[in-house]
Amino acid sequence: MRNILRTLLSTVAVAAATVLPVSTASAADGYDRCPDGYYCMFSGLDGTGDMIALRTNTPDLAALGMNDRAKSDWNRTASTIYLWSGAHYTGCTAVTSSGPTGKGNFFPTYQDFFSSVQFDGPGGPSCGTPPGEGG
Repeated sequence: MRNILRTLLSTVAVAAATVLPVSTASAADGYDRCPDGYYCMFSGLDGTGDMIALRTNTPDLAALGMNDRAKSDWNRTASTIYLWSGAHYTGCTAVTSSGPTGKGNFFPTYQDFFSSVQFDGPGGPSCGTPPGEGG
């Protein structure tokens, strides 16, 4: 009986070790969640909160749950990104360049503001720089 119990406990211990592996690698967080080659929008500041990763034009961010919700972004593409205030590329636009300047928080006036995303488009009328927020 003891041998059966020992065998059973050994089998359970091996199964538990197989099912519950311990990982020492940490998951990416903040901006680092954005994959190379994508344009990402985040619902929180500094790349926190919900994230969407885009590779193509997106006429209505509501379909992805990000309409009027983004507070920060990172452009990891080679494209210039035009952010539109209205769905289907209507309203005014703001630009997010590629490269090191294409990452950060939106001006407070433009947080929870954008409704569509266009890659390399002609853009539209500028939303402008909010008073007191220019550089």
